[in-house]
Amino acid sequence: MLEISGLKKAFRTPEGELRTVVSVPRFVLGARSQVALKGESGSGKTTFLNLIAGIVHADSGRITLDGIDLTGLRESARDRLRATKVGCVYQTFNLLQGYTCLENVLLAMTFGKGRDPAFARELLDRVELSHRLGYRPRQLSVGQQQRVAVARALANRPRLVLADEPTGNLDATHAAETLTLLRETCAEQGAALLLVSHDRDILARFEDVQDFRALNQPAA
Repeated sequence: MLEISGLKKAFRTPEGELRTVVSVPRFVLGARSQVALKGESGSGKTTFLNLIAGIVHADSGRITLDGIDLTGLRESARDRLRATKVGCVYQTFNLLQGYTCLENVLLAMTFGKGRDPAFARELLDRVELSHRLGYRPRQLSVGQQQRVAVARALANRPRLVLADEPTGNLDATHAAETLTLLRETCAEQGAALLLVSHDRDILARFEDVQDFRALNQPAA
């Protein structure tokens, strides 16, 4: 479902030096798979996810998602592909503060396959927020905000969900609950899950954990 080969991305430092952040010779993720990548902060994990999502354009290499080569697409085409095939869950949630829970999910749908109020309500019910549909993010707890983010990520029935330290702002109890919810909803929707984290407790809950340092081989 996801196949990566020869992927490279470099950024220029404030000193003007070109620094390679991502250099992944090969990575494959099967349909419906759930994989966790471990690695310390600053190791390039977030950039790797952003490359897969099409948010950042690769310098070289190939990213094939559901049979489509992302690296050969223009930015607008990558945006459309992300809207229909990829769901993203961020550590900072990225919810729109002026919109309700339901509106945040519906807005995500407008960029994908179209608004489906019934399915949006179903997702929010699945994350136990059916009694908070009209609440805005600031009226919710941190854990509830992350639940909205999970529902939004699944709004367009994606083929792949990318989760970047999704439990980083949660306490241990809410982190465990959110991870269980994310994994269960991905399984129910038939989406593959690629999660990055440096939290040992979170990583211990995955059967397939890969070390990003072993995948990523930037020049010293």
